[in-house]
Amino acid sequence: MKTNNKRRVLTAALATAILMSNAPVFAAGEKIAVSFQTLSIPFFIFMHEQAVQEAKALDINLLVQDAQASSSKQSSDIENSLTQGVKAVVLTPNDVSALAPAINDVLDERVPVIAVDRRVEGTSSTVPFVTADNVAGGRIMGEWVVKNMPKGANVVLITGQIGSTTAMDRAKGVHQSLNAAGSKFKLVAEQSGEADRAKAMSVVENILTASAGTPPDVIICSTGDMTLGAVEAVRGMGLSNKIKIIGYDAYPEVLKSIKAGEITGIVEQSPSKQIRTALRLAVDNIRNGTKIESVTVQPFMVTQDNLDQAEQFSAIK
Repeated sequence: MKTNNKRRVLTAALATAILMSNAPVFAAGEKIAVSFQTLSIPFFIFMHEQAVQEAKALDINLLVQDAQASSSKQSSDIENSLTQGVKAVVLTPNDVSALAPAINDVLDERVPVIAVDRRVEGTSSTVPFVTADNVAGGRIMGEWVVKNMPKGANVVLITGQIGSTTAMDRAKGVHQSLNAAGSKFKLVAEQSGEADRAKAMSVVENILTASAGTPPDVIICSTGDMTLGAVEAVRGMGLSNKIKIIGYDAYPEVLKSIKAGEITGIVEQSPSKQIRTALRLAVDNIRNGTKIESVTVQPFMVTQDNLDQAEQFSAIK
């Protein structure tokens, strides 16, 4: 009897050991690379701050990389992260397809990759993403024009960085809304401001100068910095009371401009929610083997009437 009992105990212990060896192991302090397209604009600066806070909550170590708006640098950074023992790569891609070779190297090592804010294409396997629905965000801007100017409007569209999915998707959404509303809503000019305030200011100034005394009714900008550039251009040409300005990215300086009445509305795409969600998905995959699924964040319009709903509202109280 005693011998049989001992055998049962040993058998149970062995089975437990086997199960434990096959189960995911929780190991706090895992290193995750976070590669930002740039850390020189407010949107990504805020996202970086939120990533640092979330890393503390999740007990992980971040390897933060600034691609400085260079696809070649971002590719090199991503490849180098493999030599530093990262367990996952989270990135805001500089270009929709230029990073594919570097990402493929990471995927070949079975290190998970998650894109944030923008998608990547052309990779050996689909890269999951966490991003705002930018086509919907573009439609929201166009729909604002249609709703608030029912008699029709001449619209200028300042698009973002050439080659980024955010710029393409937001422009697509604006076109969808205006086209659906009919011919009385006219897109009289469309040009890239390269997601840069000074460039957008110059582009808007040139468009207004060329309009020969018939300024547009609305200027739509697909990033926050470009929206602020448009404000400066319109103000400088004495047209602030004649042109409505709406845009994308609800960070403090933009929110202050809404409060002051210089910007009519801005699309909130919740950068904190995006980066925090991506890090949680990465950690859940590392620690529990959970499959990473793409997550789409729904954008919405922020105006003077609902300023307190913006993620960064507390910064302007």
